[in-house]
Amino acid sequence: MRAFLIAGSIIIAVSMVFQKRFKILNALLAVNTLRKLAVTVSMNMPYVRAKILPAILGRSAS
Repeated sequence: MRAFLIAGSIIIAVSMVFQKRFKILNALLAVNTLRKLAVTVSMNMPYVRAKILPAILGRSAS
């Protein structure tokens, strides 16, 4: 019975976070330090950098 309650609680928590994910993301990115950290981490990923930088700089992706 205890395992059922724990599993049910986890499922409910995950579904609530999934439903509110954009509000949570906006609240986190409103913090200047977290926003800078997110940009730094994402720009260190080659795939993200290759997709985003050409769109920002107006160049065609190759």
